[in-house]
Amino acid sequence: MTEPLRLLSIGAGAIGTYIGGSLALGGHHVVFLERPEVVEGLRSRGLKLELFGTENHLPNPQVVDSMEKALAIQRYDVALFALKSFDTPAFLASLSVPVASLPPFLCLSNGVGNEPAIASALGPDKVIAGTVTSAVGLRGAGEIVLEKLRGVGVALPGDGGGAEGHQLCERLVAAMNNARLNAKLFASAADMKWSKMLTNLIANATSAILDMSPAEIFALPGLYRLEIGQLRETLRVMAAQGIKVVDLPGTPVRQLAFAVKYLPLIVSRPLLGKAVAGGRGGKMPSFHIDLHAGRGNSEVDFLNGAVVRAGQRANIPTPVNNLLTERLLALTRGEIPLESYRAQPEKLITELR
Repeated sequence: MTEPLRLLSIGAGAIGTYIGGSLALGGHHVVFLERPEVVEGLRSRGLKLELFGTENHLPNPQVVDSMEKALAIQRYDVALFALKSFDTPAFLASLSVPVASLPPFLCLSNGVGNEPAIASALGPDKVIAGTVTSAVGLRGAGEIVLEKLRGVGVALPGDGGGAEGHQLCERLVAAMNNARLNAKLFASAADMKWSKMLTNLIANATSAILDMSPAEIFALPGLYRLEIGQLRETLRVMAAQGIKVVDLPGTPVRQLAFAVKYLPLIVSRPLLGKAVAGGRGGKMPSFHIDLHAGRGNSEVDFLNGAVVRAGQRANIPTPVNNLLTERLLALTRGEIPLESYRAQPEKLITELR
């Protein structure tokens, strides 16, 4: 292995623990930045990672509760950034350290708006676009299980990144592959992030709004047409921006796009239903988890909502994505009760018509 990386994991949630913990197990120097109320527990219990059927324990992780304390420990090559999209603005606003003291942020968050937000706040040289396609379950703070290995995507910087940025990305991917994370470099950040978002949309907002599982959604032809509608809108918006569909580690996104665009619904429904069931297992989608846990926030505005906004700029209609965004945000904000759409698919379909 080349010289170990010095990494700051912003958060010890599912992705932070998985990526940061795996790299720490691989011999890299990782510090975890977490909320004050969970720091002591992480220090005393350590981190627990179930990887490939084997329990791994990091008994004495370095965990701090502020960026100032993190920067006092060492200088970092990269920060692993995997917060929920709705937490990104507040985190960036909370930073009170000199920008020059911060490392580049490898942004692993879902959606397509986090990288521009980081670049706007810290500068374009402070952000590297990334994505995680592996399925990771969170058992508790600092305790995860790898449910299905797919991989990690890292996008090479644009023209402003220079040779140093390319070298850092290449070094990071090599370190991840040595840690069995199955990482891959991508030439286009937009292609990579929008392709991942396409997969995130499937049976996500509808599951939350209707309080139904993806299997129940795919079992109903009317709901399946709505699902295909949001994906076709997204593909049209991508095409209008010159963004290509690319395969991600362990995830054949181009096959998904082909099925959505060209296959008859009666043919694509069982194929995509099987793929969704195999990808998520028995776990409910993230929008459903956030809504029914009462968290008061939803990433729908950063995924379906991002499609709507990009469609408006490109003059592409996006009625399905707009409906899903508006209804889920209304439920999240408590403007309408959760029971309004529960197990009532025809109500949602009728509103679209």
